Amino acid sequence: MAAKAVVLHAAILAATFVGAPAVAQTNDPNLSQKQIDCLNRTTAAGADCEDGAKNGGGKSGAGNAAGGAVFLPALIVDLFPNPPARPTPAPTQPAPPKSPTSTAAPAPPPSGPVTPPTGLNLAAPPRAVSGEFVPDEVLVTVAGDAGAVQQIATTLGLQVRSQRQSRLLGTTLVRYGIPDGRPVGVVLAQLAADGRTQRREPNHIYSLQQAAGIVNYAFERIALDSKQASGENVRIAVIDTGIDDTNPALKGVIAGQFDAMPNVPIKKRDHGTSVDGLIAGVGALEGIAPGAKIYHARAFEGGKSSMDVILSALDWAAEQDVRIINMSFVGPKNDLLGTACRNARALGMVLVAAAGNNGPKAPYGYPAAFDGVIAVTATDAKDGLMPQANRGAYVFLSAPGVEMVAPSGTGSDVVTGTSFAAAIVSGAIANLIHAAPDRSADEIEKALAATAKDLGPKGRDNDFGYGLLDIKAAAAAKE
Repeated sequence: MAAKAVVLHAAILAATFVGAPAVAQTNDPNLSQKQIDCLNRTTAAGADCEDGAKNGGGKSGAGNAAGGAVFLPALIVDLFPNPPARPTPAPTQPAPPKSPTSTAAPAPPPSGPVTPPTGLNLAAPPRAVSGEFVPDEVLVTVAGDAGAVQQIATTLGLQVRSQRQSRLLGTTLVRYGIPDGRPVGVVLAQLAADGRTQRREPNHIYSLQQAAGIVNYAFERIALDSKQASGENVRIAVIDTGIDDTNPALKGVIAGQFDAMPNVPIKKRDHGTSVDGLIAGVGALEGIAPGAKIYHARAFEGGKSSMDVILSALDWAAEQDVRIINMSFVGPKNDLLGTACRNARALGMVLVAAAGNNGPKAPYGYPAAFDGVIAVTATDAKDGLMPQANRGAYVFLSAPGVEMVAPSGTGSDVVTGTSFAAAIVSGAIANLIHAAPDRSADEIEKALAATAKDLGPKGRDNDFGYGLLDIKAAAAAKE
């Protein structure tokens, strides 16, 4: 992508997201106070500090900046083709998106400065947090009422930034702020000592999986007759960017919309418009499942979102009685997301996610790598693997996702990425459900695996999974 595009995206991120204080986050309990001060650049004698202090032993994750400063273009690297190898984790964490305050159960603002308590017990060693995360927040599920939520905050010197009842988690989800700069890993260990807290996780950051970019060749490659394709009245949730619902390809397609980050202005609508169009577009840019009803949750801006926002979108999707949830994004492993996905699957929803565009040596991408989620990688018109696709045992299925024409916020565009391969699979599954509404999520998953066209090494492999989607064979498979 041209330099102007990078500058434009950086400007969008800078205008859209409010970053946390530039305080180094370390999860290494073995660091001395001087080393921590050096990470935070608070020592008077800067020359005494060693360069290259490490960030607590966490694994390298997408979006970590190189060097001692945060560079905005690094935050959107997953939106560009051929992303470079991930650098060693840097002392500071990237500036996060500003998570919207939930309207379900708004928490009162802090009445004054929060005084960090002393002598707090650690129920476990400080956690080494991998991946990109909001550096001054944690997400906690709490057993108890609003009083218990506030008592925990007071005891640990935290701020209640939002709280709501989560349908998919089955409990109260609280977003606590850390006002004094304590590392997230330390606060998670401190929270574990309070028996009222059930799950404690970082507020991880997730990235849309679009590689930059003819006639849609997907129909032919997945053995679907475009004249017979139909997802009529199948309800599909898409969690993505905002969309251009005036695009002719989406006329009559969008059945409902939800904004999970209402306090963040919408700047870009391309990615979400393309995903919705590939699934169920109409007219000249017909999707894989025409007639399907899209329930679209906007949860990304500038290519980024947080765990808190995504969970809000997932809860809304579950309330729409959808059969399929499309998640064309990737981030670190997070137990809250894993629980939400597991419970959505238990409710009978088919979960489809992008495997990731971060290269053969990238860590597993989530939510794709969770059990019960169909992880989709991208292939081209000749069934070749997209070079920048993630690899791993979690990859389940291959589908077209390289240089396809799709609707966008500017009309139409040529798109590439596992995001769009996931959309093709979601549309194909809608065809299966339209033809056999009683088919369960387990039955659909087994049919896709059993009938996929084997690519690469014989059998399931880390590059192509079970192979290329064959929707005709899957529809004919015996249950």
